[in-house]
Amino acid sequence: MADPASYRPKPGEIPTRPGVYRFIDAHGRVVYVGKAKSLRSRLNSYFTSVHQLHPKTYAMVHAAASVEWTVVSSELEAIQLEYTWIKQHTPRFNIMYRDDKSYPYLAVTMNEAVPRVQVMRGDKKPGVKYFGPFYPAKAIRDTVDTMLRVFPVRSCSTGVYKRAEAAGRPCLLGYIDKCSAPCVGNISVEDHRKLAQEFVEVMAGRPGPHIRRIEAQMKLAVSELRYEDAARHRDDLHAIQRVFERNAVVLTEETDADIFAFAQDELEASAQVFHVRQGRIRGQRGWISEKVEEIDDAGMVEQLVLQIYGDMADTERIPREVLVPAVPDNRTELTEWLSARRGAAVDLRVPQRGDKAALLDTVQENAEQALSLHKARRSSDITTRSAALRELQEQLGLQEPLLRIECFDVSHTGGTNVVASMVVLEDGLPKKKDYRRFSIRGEAARDDTSAMYDVLTRRFTKYLQESADLDVDDPGKFAYPPTLVVVDGGQPQVTAARRALDDLGLTDMPVVGLAKRLEEVWVSDDTFPLVLPRTSEALYMLQRIRDEAHRFAIAYHRTTRSKKMTASALDDVPGLGPKRRAAVVAHFGSVANLTRATPEEIAEVPGLGLETAMKILEHLRGDGPAK
Repeated sequence: MADPASYRPKPGEIPTRPGVYRFIDAHGRVVYVGKAKSLRSRLNSYFTSVHQLHPKTYAMVHAAASVEWTVVSSELEAIQLEYTWIKQHTPRFNIMYRDDKSYPYLAVTMNEAVPRVQVMRGDKKPGVKYFGPFYPAKAIRDTVDTMLRVFPVRSCSTGVYKRAEAAGRPCLLGYIDKCSAPCVGNISVEDHRKLAQEFVEVMAGRPGPHIRRIEAQMKLAVSELRYEDAARHRDDLHAIQRVFERNAVVLTEETDADIFAFAQDELEASAQVFHVRQGRIRGQRGWISEKVEEIDDAGMVEQLVLQIYGDMADTERIPREVLVPAVPDNRTELTEWLSARRGAAVDLRVPQRGDKAALLDTVQENAEQALSLHKARRSSDITTRSAALRELQEQLGLQEPLLRIECFDVSHTGGTNVVASMVVLEDGLPKKKDYRRFSIRGEAARDDTSAMYDVLTRRFTKYLQESADLDVDDPGKFAYPPTLVVVDGGQPQVTAARRALDDLGLTDMPVVGLAKRLEEVWVSDDTFPLVLPRTSEALYMLQRIRDEAHRFAIAYHRTTRSKKMTASALDDVPGLGPKRRAAVVAHFGSVANLTRATPEEIAEVPGLGLETAMKILEHLRGDGPAK
């Protein structure tokens, strides 16, 4: 890792004008691209007080070996250049959104001589008109089937089309009127293209002219007593209406908007968008991104807007409104860039009230659910778990497979109410019945390392006792040893854990620590930490068990603190001894619950009468006799 001071630009070298900068590593790879109103102010912030930087930013400046910048004339140019460089270099410390699933699109290949309607996934191609995305996939197939009834554009592959053309007879779709069969000359290539254009116009949300044309044809057929033709036109009319009635109207009909929302934790961010066209939700899309830098919603809005609309080949699909939970500081320049891409005005704003604000809340809920589902799927997928366990074993150089991992964490408030937790992974999955909680007292509670030494000593003393007298039919709670011990913390915590195991004779049991600041893996007896790649499944597994141990410890700490506060609040209640005080604490759990209770509810605690219950409330409320 490079020292940022070794490549810091000299004072006065950095201009004060707007520009775009790149951090470059020792191998010449761009690791981060950013922009600034004042290059000097922004770049100096990376080199002053390096140790106070956010952990991800700290890692970035140490991964880089040099910094370069380019001056531009305006913030709008900075936006465009930043987007170009991010797309070109895909820097590891920039947020890069990827689809959390492959969404299907309805595509019309207007770039071909004989356009084709098909369902497509993956990268977009120039000259192809796309509609969607649709979710679930069945929705798009139903739409295609319905639309081909009215606009029988070819939907066959190139091979099928050429075989039909050579044979001189159409495929099955041509016989059932789901294709106008340009392959055999039933319709000219020019007329077929016009038919495909009408298909595109309807799917683009402009069905009005075609509905009016079909209605006129139906009325004419009725007036001429051609009832079968009129019935066919009626069915065509209903088919188009069904396509546009699948989605309920959620906003006014003139509303064309993309509505974005985000959810995030310390490691990943989820983004969701609802595509609203003519007041109806036409599609939904989601992305999951690893957070390699600290960023708020406004920053995520800017990055996502640049990536999504910058990569959009068919710029006609950019809507009039882009509704977001927060607007970036450079809203004016970003709006100008969007408007230039669309060729018409775009309004980028936060909806404050009404139906649009309510729909934004719905998108937010979807983003939160998507992030939760992504994390659950990632942790439960057997292939991913196996790969993570193998990778962790290889990175740590261990001989034994990691069948059982135990993680320990200490929690306290300013050195008081010190508790600890132990959580367990077996085959990469949590084994919650083996979770344990520890109360730390006396000298062991004086600092984190002493508490860690105490907890591991207690846990593995129990293991040695039970393993010496193991009943195969009824093994003890601590009888199974872990193949890896993980502690929440850095080198001091790892050293304390190693010393506890060595003192018990368990010298072969491996210990590692995960330091939260830079997500470094500290191995006992190693001078420098092990730095796993940000995309490493092994790192993700360590983070997950560390976070679970922290959550479990915090929950126990809050319970312990609440009970102590409740017990201390009852110390001076006349006639309430230690046993009855403990019974009250066990029954209500907190001072708040006890204060809200009625005298009759408190009197339900075994050993308490109504008179004592009233004394408790008088003492807690301090407002005279309880009623």
